[in-house]
Amino acid sequence: MSDYSDVLIIGAGFSGIGAAYRIREQNPHLSYTILERRERLGGTWDLFQYPGIRSDSDIFTLSFPWEPWTRKEMIADGGDIWQYMADAARKHGIDRHIEFNTRVISADWDSATDTWTVQTEQGGEAKTYRGRFLFFASGYYNYDEPYSPPFPGIEDFKGVVVHPQHWPEDFDYTGKRLVVIGSGATAISMIPSLAETAGHVTMLQRTPSYMLSLQRVQPVINGIRKVLPRRVSHAVARVILSLFGSVLWLVARKAPTFSKRLLRSGAEKYLPEGYDIDTHFTPPYNPWDQRLCFILDGDFYKAVGRHDVDIVTDHIDHIDATGIVLKSGRRIDADVIITATGIQLQALGGVTVSIDGEKIDPHDRFAFRRHLLEDVPNAAWCFGYSNASWTLGADMTARSVAKLLAHMDAHGYTHAYPHLGDVHMAEQPVFNLTSGYVLRSQNVMPKSGDRRPWEVTHNYLRDAVGKRFEDIEDHMVFGRATTASAPQAQSEAVG
Repeated sequence: MSDYSDVLIIGAGFSGIGAAYRIREQNPHLSYTILERRERLGGTWDLFQYPGIRSDSDIFTLSFPWEPWTRKEMIADGGDIWQYMADAARKHGIDRHIEFNTRVISADWDSATDTWTVQTEQGGEAKTYRGRFLFFASGYYNYDEPYSPPFPGIEDFKGVVVHPQHWPEDFDYTGKRLVVIGSGATAISMIPSLAETAGHVTMLQRTPSYMLSLQRVQPVINGIRKVLPRRVSHAVARVILSLFGSVLWLVARKAPTFSKRLLRSGAEKYLPEGYDIDTHFTPPYNPWDQRLCFILDGDFYKAVGRHDVDIVTDHIDHIDATGIVLKSGRRIDADVIITATGIQLQALGGVTVSIDGEKIDPHDRFAFRRHLLEDVPNAAWCFGYSNASWTLGADMTARSVAKLLAHMDAHGYTHAYPHLGDVHMAEQPVFNLTSGYVLRSQNVMPKSGDRRPWEVTHNYLRDAVGKRFEDIEDHMVFGRATTASAPQAQSEAVG
């Protein structure tokens, strides 16, 4: 494959595969290459291999709108999601455009030729790619370094310490005492699975999380799928469930007291009578101030009710050779400590980005329409929603970029970028959450303005409707290169 492509896509997860499909769909004459640092496609769904890994949103909105999900589950296991992605990429010929084991180090824009030069490391050797447009489909967290707080004394622990992001292959914890530190989506999804073979599991949390029990298999959705053709039923399921998610979020924000009562009633339904819900399942914040955790058919509550899982709400004082000593004076003996303590955010996949040799800091730039960066030419970053399936935002971004590329091609433009100019714009964070991983990374992400199209909203329905009325040239600068660019690759056959 040529080292020049019209579009270079960084990352072969949901965002990258979706971008490739949408770009080729609207621009069949454009060549593209996907640069993937791992040995396989899948992104998150190839990286995370811990027990119980599954989607933390429904699979119908997480899956591609152009490739129906065919299994019966509404909440899908990680392995099945990976296989679905691999099958979709192979079916549409996208896998033939992926360069695996290719880590992108830097990208530099040349304003004279309107070309990106991308430096990569491929099997220990340097390789250069060039392209007209750069699409960052690399997510927003650090694949190499999860968040690991400095627990005092952890170096003295004689057992095994594991972070879910780097789960050891074939790790045997049968009959062992496990302590899972954390109460987020990762801990909630893995604990019921761990409890099936571990001797005992303790979840140690500083503060609880809100949990909502969902059915793994949704009879109503599957009933619709039996009646309607596959592609139609897939679209209908996506609409229904995106509406459900949006309404759930809206009710939580507008009626927090009602939402608290509703979520508490779910806990009461499954937990033993008299269980201390106030301490262990009542967070000190409103629903959706942090992400809501989904559990399947009450599995987490049921494991607690069977005494397979203990919940301890406390703070760590220190860790010693055989366990954890808490601020309250209590200790928890452990054979394995699992630090489900979260992720670290990272902009643009950690790639060093420069314009004419001058490095840029993403945090210095406003985001535009959720996917472009202020005064950064021919570059998009796929950025999902905090309260909805990632792919809802990813597909919207992919279609917008495909439309932009078609517009540039139709008018003979070789560069395009959003420009704020001298307009004063108030700043606000791109995330509307109080989660630790968000608060720790406020100086990492691009800035959000306080009004459209510079505001990063987390209202999918509003964005989906608003996209239909956008003027593609509003706040945008278009132009042509002053000198000839690199020779373009030959057009590739569709598929």
